[in-house]
Amino acid sequence: METTLLFFSQINMCESKEKTFFKLIHGSGKEETSKEAKIRAKEKRNRLSLLVQKPEFDEDTRSSRSGHLAKETRVSPEEAVKWGESFDKLLSHRDGLEAFTRFLKTEFSEENIEFWIACEDFKKSKGPQQIHLKAKAIYEKFIQTDAPKEVNLDFHTKEVITNSITQPTLHSFDVAQSRVYQLMEQDSYTRFLKSDIYLDLMEGRPQRPTNLRRRSRSFTCNEFQDVQSDVAIWL
Repeated sequence: METTLLFFSQINMCESKEKTFFKLIHGSGKEETSKEAKIRAKEKRNRLSLLVQKPEFDEDTRSSRSGHLAKETRVSPEEAVKWGESFDKLLSHRDGLEAFTRFLKTEFSEENIEFWIACEDFKKSKGPQQIHLKAKAIYEKFIQTDAPKEVNLDFHTKEVITNSITQPTLHSFDVAQSRVYQLMEQDSYTRFLKSDIYLDLMEGRPQRPTNLRRRSRSFTCNEFQDVQSDVAIWL
């Protein structure tokens, strides 16, 4: 009987150790689970924070869009009527220039007005370095063969510019600018006056959405170092 009692005592000791070992393992699992729960809770708080902030971003976006729409419809019919008096009056008005540029984009010919704007900016260049950098930029973008925004010029005009581009002056693009101006005045301007874009402005109607291709990058001399551009006042 004594031997039997000792035998059961040893079994109880083993069971006690197994239970202790199981508790240690189980406790570690709970600790691990607790860490994972904290991580999940933190992620959930972050997601909630983003959701709370999202309406603010949406509101900013809506405000920005509203501002853009207001900008498009701020032209008075009286002012728009004046643009029909002459092409020069259209281009001399900031909103007129913007409306005409928008129209040219519907015809895929915005390179003409961009070239004209670039030439206007070029005439304000100061110093030989600025003249050289701006002239080179205009030549590479609008004049040279296969330029990304090559304008339609006759061979002689392009040749004169090409031969003088190494030593440009403030008048290097005068002839080319004049030819492009005449082209727009005699061709694009007459169609602009009959377009929905202009008629809506003249009659004070809200602007209609237009099917435009991706906005092309307008000319800017900010691509070059030490060059200050005033082209922003034209857009």
